[in-house]
Amino acid sequence: MTKTEQEPRSIAEWVTFSVASLILAIIVSLVGYTWLNEKNQPPILSVTKKETIREIGGQFYVPFEVVNTGGDTAESVQIMAELLINGKVTETGEQQIDFLSNGEREEGAFVFSQNPRQGQLNLRVASYKLP
Repeated sequence: MTKTEQEPRSIAEWVTFSVASLILAIIVSLVGYTWLNEKNQPPILSVTKKETIREIGGQFYVPFEVVNTGGDTAESVQIMAELLINGKVTETGEQQIDFLSNGEREEGAFVFSQNPRQGQLNLRVASYKLP
């Protein structure tokens, strides 16, 4: 048999070739879709105080939730709380969340010895770092 005379391909070879081509096309399409829809924006972090403040044994527990709505992941997210009573900072608190990916939510609580309802409570995200 010479080089120009080859046997026709079998059905099994055509099926294998078709399946492999389909898998390759799907992978290329997914990579292209991901590349085109990549947000490429920094973490956008927001912290909110929950309404229910619990008092247990003279301590006041203030629950909060922090959300990352940005594109990138944030590490070592630092949340600060300040309790102002009569215009003066009477207590502060600090929390650190290790890891917060896009769309992820974490909950926690600050603990105060004075009633936060009798003053103004400020919560804010103080810092984060990129992985």
